[in-house]
Amino acid sequence: MKYYTIDELMDAIDKSGKAYEKEKIMVAYELANKAHVGQCRVSGEPYISHPIAVSIILVDLGMDSECIQAALLHDVVEDTDTALESIEKQFGQDVALLVNGVTKLGKISFSSREEQQAENVRKMLLAMAQDVRVIIIKLADRLHNMRTIEVMPEQKRRDKALETMEVYAPLAHRLGIRAVKEELEDISLRYLDPVAYNEIERMLELKKADRLRFLEKIKQKIRERLADEYSDIYIEGRVKSVYGIYRKVYVQGRAFEEIFDIYAVRIIVDSVFECYNILGIIHDLFRPIPNRFKDYISTPKPNMYQSLHTTVIDKEAIPFEVQIRTWDMHHTAEYGIAAHWKYKAGISGRDKLEERLAWIRQLIENQKETDDVEDIVRSIKSDLSPEEVYVFTPKGDVINLPVGATVIDFAYAIHTEVGNRMVGAKIDGRIVSLDTQVRTGMIVEIITTNAKDHSPSRDWLKIVRTTEARNKIRNWYKKERREENIAQGRAELEKEFRRNMITLTETQGVEFLLAIAKRQHFEVVDDFLAAIGYGGVLLSKIMPRVKEDYNKMYRAAEEQNPADKVLIAQKPKKGKSVSGGVIVEGLDSCLVKFARCCNPLPGDDIIGFVTRGYGVSIHKKDCLNVVNSLNDPNNAERWVHAEWAMEAAKKEHFKSTIEIVTDGRFGILADVSVALSSMRIAISTLNARELKVGKNEISVTFHVTDIEQLNFIINNLKKIDGVESVTRSIQ
Repeated sequence: MKYYTIDELMDAIDKSGKAYEKEKIMVAYELANKAHVGQCRVSGEPYISHPIAVSIILVDLGMDSECIQAALLHDVVEDTDTALESIEKQFGQDVALLVNGVTKLGKISFSSREEQQAENVRKMLLAMAQDVRVIIIKLADRLHNMRTIEVMPEQKRRDKALETMEVYAPLAHRLGIRAVKEELEDISLRYLDPVAYNEIERMLELKKADRLRFLEKIKQKIRERLADEYSDIYIEGRVKSVYGIYRKVYVQGRAFEEIFDIYAVRIIVDSVFECYNILGIIHDLFRPIPNRFKDYISTPKPNMYQSLHTTVIDKEAIPFEVQIRTWDMHHTAEYGIAAHWKYKAGISGRDKLEERLAWIRQLIENQKETDDVEDIVRSIKSDLSPEEVYVFTPKGDVINLPVGATVIDFAYAIHTEVGNRMVGAKIDGRIVSLDTQVRTGMIVEIITTNAKDHSPSRDWLKIVRTTEARNKIRNWYKKERREENIAQGRAELEKEFRRNMITLTETQGVEFLLAIAKRQHFEVVDDFLAAIGYGGVLLSKIMPRVKEDYNKMYRAAEEQNPADKVLIAQKPKKGKSVSGGVIVEGLDSCLVKFARCCNPLPGDDIIGFVTRGYGVSIHKKDCLNVVNSLNDPNNAERWVHAEWAMEAAKKEHFKSTIEIVTDGRFGILADVSVALSSMRIAISTLNARELKVGKNEISVTFHVTDIEQLNFIINNLKKIDGVESVTRSIQ
C-alpha cells in the first residue's frame, strides 16, 4: 500500500504550473497531521496519507487552493476533536463550507437501510448546489478509497463497489470527469463481477501488442493524410474501458467482436470548422459504418460533452471509432466541471457554469414533493443514469431523457401543462400509444386537449420513467383531487390491513392510524390517506413496520389471553383460503407468503406454517426447516395442510434460483445470458464467482410459473458447451 507524503503533494503542485497558495496549504497539512496523529487506516499506514492522496488527485484535476486545503482537512471534523468554527476562523468561510459539506456526506450508503440515509442524499444535493467543489472532493475521496479497497473485508468491498457504481460513478459522469468515472467503474466491476472482469482483462491482454500496433498504424495513416492541410494537430489512441466493454458484452449480450468502439482514435484541432472538415477526410480515407455517426458538437450531452463520433472500418476490416474535437472541448471532456478551475477557457463565464449545474437544482426540485423517503434514493439513482436519449420537438428543440423514457415523460419535460393536458402523441408523424418509449433522433409531437374536465391518469405513474414526470402527476392529484385521494387511500389501506390480518376496533383504529401518520410526518390522518391515494406514500414500503407496530401494540396483549390462542393451537376443519395460487385448509382467510429457505414452485409438494401476525408461510414438504420443526412439540400444531390451486397459480410468477457450475470457458456467462433471454426469462439477479478448482459458478435468480418451466430451463442450460451442472438452489 503506497504511503503518500506532503513532499509528493508539493511536487505535484510544482509540476501543475498553477499558482497555488503553498503557505496556506502547508498550514492546513500541519493542522490535519496534528489532528490525525495516532490514527491509522485499515491497511496500517498513518491516516494523514489518505487526505494527502485525495489532495494529489485534486491537483491533477486542476482544482484551486481552497479545494486542496479542504481536502487535507476533510476528515478532521468528523474523526477528530477539531471544531468547524476553528477551521472557519483559520482558513475562511469557503474552506469551512467545503469541509462541512464533505463531512455531511461522509456516511452516505446506498447498499442498505435506504430510509435512514435518504436525508443524507438531500444534504449531498444541497451541498452540491451551494458549491460543486464539495462533490468533486468527495469523488476524489471515494477514488482513493476504491484504489485501496482490497484491504477491506469481502462484503464491505462489494457494498462499497455497488454504492460507487450506482451513485458516485454516475455523478462523475454528470460532472463530465471522464477519467474518474471510468476508474471508479472499472474498480467497482472488479469486485462486483470478478469473473467477467478477469475475462475481459485477459481478452485485452492477449491482443495488447496487436492492439498497440493497430492504433499506431491508424494514427500514422491519418497523420500522413492530414499533413498537407493540418500541420498542428494532435492524434492519440485509446482502448475502451473494461466496464464499457462489460456493458456491451454482458448487459447487452453482444459478442466481443461486435463491439465497434473497442479501439478509438482521438483527433484534437483548433476550431469547430476544422472538426467538420476533418470528418469528411476521415470518411474519404476509411469506410464509415452506417448509423454510427454522432454529432455531439451541435447537440451536446447534458454534461456539456462535445465531440464528433464516427465509426469506420480499415482495410483489415477492423472497426474503430474516431473522435474529433477542439482543445476547449477536450478540456471539458476530460476534466468536466473541473475545467472551470483548470482551464478558464473550458467554461466561459459564470453564466456557463450555472448552466452546467442546472441539473443539480432540477434534482433538488424533483425531490421536494416526494413523501416516500426511499423513493428519493431510487429516483436520484434513476436521474443520474448515464444512459440518455436525445429527442426532438417539432420545432427542432432537443429534449434529453433517460433510456426507457416514454412520450409521457417527454410531454412533462416540455411543460407541466403539456403533460397534464396530454391525450395522445405522434412519433415521426405517426400516432403511438402513451407507453411508447422514445429513442434518439425521434421527432415527438404531443397532442393536447383544452377540455376542463381532463386530467392525467393515475395509471401513468406505472409508465413514466423520470422523477420529474412522476412528481408532476402526483402533484396534480394532490392539489385537484383531495377527497378522491382520501377515499382511494383509505380503500388501499383497508385492503392491506385485510391482507395482513390486522383487525382493530374503532377506537384502536383511530389511535393506530394517527401513530402511523405521524411517523410518516403527517399531523392529520386525512393528509396521510391522501398521500397514499396520490402515490406519495407507498404502502408496500411501510407495511412491514406497520405490522411490527400492530404486533407490539395489540397482538402482544391478545396473546396474554389463552382464549385468543385457539385459532393457532387448533386446526378448524371447515373453511379454506385461496391466496397467491395456494389453497390453505382450516383457515377462512389468510395472507400467504413463500418461504425463502426453499422457494416452493407450483408442482412441488407443499405445507403451510401459521406465523404469528404474518399469515401462512408455504414450504416444500422436504424442506429441512419443515422436518426439524415438525419434530418440535411447540411448533407441530402450527403446520397446516396446503396445496396448489393450479388455475390461480398460473396467473402468478414465482422466484427461483439455480446454481450453474462451468469449466471456466471464456464467454460462457454471455452464453447463459443469451440462452435465458431466448427463453424469455426475466432475470432478477445474476452473479458469478471463481471456484478454487479453476471452475466458475454462476448464480441466477429469475421468475417462473411452475416446476415444469424450471426443469425446461435447467435442461436447456445443461446443453451449453462448458456447463457441467445446473441445480436448483436450496438455501
